[in-house]
Amino acid sequence: MLFLAACGSEPAVDGDASARQQRITPGIEGLEQQANQLLDGGPKAFKARLAGLDGHPVVVNQWASWCGPCRFEFPFFERQAKRLRGRVAFLGVNTQDSRGNAAAFLKEHPVPYPHYFDPDGSVARVFRGGRAFPTTAFYDASGDLSYTHIGGYASEAKLQEEIERYAADG
Repeated sequence: MLFLAACGSEPAVDGDASARQQRITPGIEGLEQQANQLLDGGPKAFKARLAGLDGHPVVVNQWASWCGPCRFEFPFFERQAKRLRGRVAFLGVNTQDSRGNAAAFLKEHPVPYPHYFDPDGSVARVFRGGRAFPTTAFYDASGDLSYTHIGGYASEAKLQEEIERYAADG
């Protein structure tokens, strides 16, 4: 099994991404080591990360810095990731955005999980995303895609309900 990695413990969103991605702690524990980082590697790296999270439900949020609904719901994901720490894995996918704008957004709105930089939408297509912004995908603990929610969440309660329905309770 292939795992990507970050060196060091400080979250970073700019600089040499390839140097940061040489080694990660496998499983859900490795996510916080890469909190707020923009990771490269495309669909292959994203799929490898999902495989490394086997046994844990996963919530994937596709977003872009220019997307108003993405900005609105971003704090919902931050709070839910903190609330469900160690039980549910969270990943971000920054799609059709510039690295600079995405990095600036993450600096203003830090979250406790990493994000895959996806300028062409190829990562988002793994979970039936890329057609609308934002999009949220839910994987059950077996690694199966349970549901893809197209569009934003009007409330954190609705996001929490879908996490419990499609990810946490499988």
